Amino acid sequence: MTETATKKSGISQTQWIAIAMVVGILLGWLLPAADYPNIATLEKATSSVFLRMIKSLIVPLLFSTLVVGIAGHGDDMKKVGRLAFRSILYFEVVTTLALAIGLAAVNIIKPGVGITLATATAAKGTELAKTEVTFTGVIEHMVPQSIVEAAAHNEVLQIVFFSILFAVALSKVQGKPKQVMLEVCESLSEVMFKFVGIVMAFAPFGIGAAIATTVGTSGLGVLKGLALLVGTLYGALAVFLLCVLLPIALFARIPIRAFWNAVKEPWLVAFSTASSEAALPLAMKQLEKFGLPKRIIAFVLPTGYSFNLDGSTLYLAVASVFAAQAGGIHMSIGTQLYMMLTLMLTSKGVAAVPRASLVILSGALTMFGLPLEAVAVILGVDAVMDMARTSVNLLGNCLATAVMARWEGEFPENPGQVAAEV
Repeated sequence: MTETATKKSGISQTQWIAIAMVVGILLGWLLPAADYPNIATLEKATSSVFLRMIKSLIVPLLFSTLVVGIAGHGDDMKKVGRLAFRSILYFEVVTTLALAIGLAAVNIIKPGVGITLATATAAKGTELAKTEVTFTGVIEHMVPQSIVEAAAHNEVLQIVFFSILFAVALSKVQGKPKQVMLEVCESLSEVMFKFVGIVMAFAPFGIGAAIATTVGTSGLGVLKGLALLVGTLYGALAVFLLCVLLPIALFARIPIRAFWNAVKEPWLVAFSTASSEAALPLAMKQLEKFGLPKRIIAFVLPTGYSFNLDGSTLYLAVASVFAAQAGGIHMSIGTQLYMMLTLMLTSKGVAAVPRASLVILSGALTMFGLPLEAVAVILGVDAVMDMARTSVNLLGNCLATAVMARWEGEFPENPGQVAAEV
């Protein structure tokens, strides 16, 4: 299903993805995994193949775009440092606001009150808590001891760290060696963006299968028992979008409709697969078509995946206080703020870990003496909540990239016209 084919059929790829999501929900509902294990296995394999293809893109795409973006402007390292400072400052302000909204929502609605933890098992929570996460550990984890190992495990932050150092070193090289390496990276970048287009032709099948697997395993009734928790998260995320991201976009003079046209497809991918990695290559491609500079996209977007997890940060605020409420434990506002600070620091740089938010949550619950049984309860609806927080992570990082382009004075003059061609 190439781009040309979709245009001829009158159905865009975004519409194909939406259709695939509906079909996936119907398949999962009509053919549950318990009754049709062979079909469920095929659905899971199809989804896995798509995600593996996406993950294979990440290392060469990030490396090539970062090196070209930084080394191509190597005569002005102050420009790179200024972008880094502004990005980190923006990330911390926005994630702090996400924490505040999450805390307010969970304290007002109190979704954990009335939840019985006696029927849950702490085994899964204890297993996740074994992954000890500390701030110093995260800082150490940022630096790869082997770029091959980092590439093999798709450690995004380590790849970004290595690529930045490599690009800075390359900027200090003069003459033909620098020119050759830049040309190689530029060529690799162009090829990988074409590769993204090929892989995304398979997206409707992979996404439909992912949705079918989730619904077929958990059922449509997965939300019934914890509807209030899920509703609290979705409501808080909606408030965050309307009261934080939208005003930021308006203040930075980002054209809302054109921006949404550019990011809606990677947003759909992030929502349906609950995978930030799955949406990253397509988001980079779409933002470039939107007109944003490569050097800003290549730095801000992948860095944001480690430092600007708006949806995940808000989720952690809701889930941690939910655990206290479900366990009948009163937490003062001061203790909650301290726990939020801990979560904000320890959550940096672990976006690539499977169920990263649950790992961080389990570690925090153990640290503050809260019941790990809550994790087992949350696991029942985590897939549904993961879809929301991951898609907000993606949207927040795309907006951050556009804001940084505006702040750097490199925002395109007519992005609406460019985005309309996507």
